[in-house]
Amino acid sequence: MKLKVFVLLLLIINEVIAQERPNIIFILTDDQSYGLLGCTGNKTVKTPHIDKLADQGILFTNAHITSAICTPSRISILLSQFERKHSVNFNSGTSVSAEAWEQSYPDLMRKGGYYTGWIGKNHAPVGEGGYQSGLMEKSFDYWYAGHGHLGFYPKDRHKIFNDAIAHTQPEIITEGVRSFLDNNERRLEGAIEFLEKRPENKPFLLSINFNLPHGAGTSSMQLKPEDDAIYKTLYRDMEIPLPDGYIAKAAIKTPKLPEDLLRTEDRQKGYNYVDTPEATKERYIRQLQAMTGIDRMVGNLVKKLKALNLNKNTIIIFTSDHGLFMGEQGLGGKALCYEKVTHVPLIIMDPRVKKKYKGIRSSALVQSIDIAPTMLSMGKMSIPSTFQGKDISGLLSGGTQEPRNYVFTENLWSTQFGNPRCEAVQNKEWKYIRYYENNTFSASKKIAAAKQLGINENKMLYAVHDTDVAIYRDYIESPLNGEKPVYEELYNLRDDPAELNNLIYKPEHKNVLKTLKSAWINKIEFARGEEAPKVNRYTIDSQLESNKKVHLE
Repeated sequence: MKLKVFVLLLLIINEVIAQERPNIIFILTDDQSYGLLGCTGNKTVKTPHIDKLADQGILFTNAHITSAICTPSRISILLSQFERKHSVNFNSGTSVSAEAWEQSYPDLMRKGGYYTGWIGKNHAPVGEGGYQSGLMEKSFDYWYAGHGHLGFYPKDRHKIFNDAIAHTQPEIITEGVRSFLDNNERRLEGAIEFLEKRPENKPFLLSINFNLPHGAGTSSMQLKPEDDAIYKTLYRDMEIPLPDGYIAKAAIKTPKLPEDLLRTEDRQKGYNYVDTPEATKERYIRQLQAMTGIDRMVGNLVKKLKALNLNKNTIIIFTSDHGLFMGEQGLGGKALCYEKVTHVPLIIMDPRVKKKYKGIRSSALVQSIDIAPTMLSMGKMSIPSTFQGKDISGLLSGGTQEPRNYVFTENLWSTQFGNPRCEAVQNKEWKYIRYYENNTFSASKKIAAAKQLGINENKMLYAVHDTDVAIYRDYIESPLNGEKPVYEELYNLRDDPAELNNLIYKPEHKNVLKTLKSAWINKIEFARGEEAPKVNRYTIDSQLESNKKVHLE
């Protein structure tokens, strides 16, 4: 009898603890620069619901990613590690090992008692065989996502979404969110669910991942008759300004970076829209439309939480995986260390915080790797030693202890597309960037050979072989082993936030430069860590050996 009472008491205590822990919803957009929200200063875009999150929570005005490209940035968020430690990128020939995945925030929080869901895009190859391993799908209680790009019309690319009523990405994701949250909502046949309904006595963690306003999504918008008016007419009756500092390709007199360092002639075709003002405006309009579609999803989400009486105990986190150049200083794309691509919005809305702390704008130096430890802390769980980020939850309620004095960003995606390896260290006033020799083979030459021989261009450009693994490993280790930079930059971010004036050769700043170089050494050593990377081989060769379908995304 005493044992039964004890067990019952234990169950009651566990349920009370579960109810005390907050629900957490993490929203991640794709290629969204800091200035694409009303609350971050954009005078054109309509994002009232996201702006309201900022007014009811905290907006970090100095948040940065770790790597300005999709896959490594997203894995850095999942594992709270710099790319130099987790060692997975498009050119790395690796996937996240099952052992490393056990220390990801979704896996840890699920083991810690959270009911977990993943909706939208996955661009992180996990397990033996990467996207085909099935490990991601098995790691959540609710899975409604596609690997790689979704496009604006996800049904065209992923059969998991075929049962959705909607056909556009924000609206399909909205259906998935409703299905996850509301046990009375229409069940989606494609979704993978390990329980018939979401347990109401357990806290939940929902990760919502967009493939917008990324060019792979917005470029596929077709103004279909059944599309919502947002995606057909919104912003098209307005005079849309070009980005500040825009320089069309034909007007570039002095390139931002030396031509042998950043080879713009090899840039991916998806970023050619920055070459003319007309194409840039069209792309920008589509980005604005996509952001308003995402904002409407956020509004519907908040409304659903309130209807289910979940709004008072559900934290919402909103950010992007990186930004995007759209012709500023004649640049297009990402994979650099400039503010335009590393600086992102980060909003955390915790309804439990006192009113006097709502609407805060914090200039603390925070990074995307801080999100995972912050969520674990909010869920009353311990933070593993593998994490490199910091718990920033104390800043939500008036705390003043900032997580770091310097931010470190890096680009290890040096490929035939002309982008160089580079690293940056910065504080609130100064940024130091260093670049290494760019001796990668030319994409334009590969394309020419593919056309001549009748080879599929994508296979020529995106296939990663075993030999590429050694090259990537050298990219990681060489700077730590004494490789010298071939070009350097120094910017005063307070006086020159657009990073227009390189002060590297100004003798009056030599002491600042010395300090930043010392900080760079500490940061890159920390980013690398001491352990060997916990990865699986994931190349064309490994996929062919296992007789699996080759996946190039």
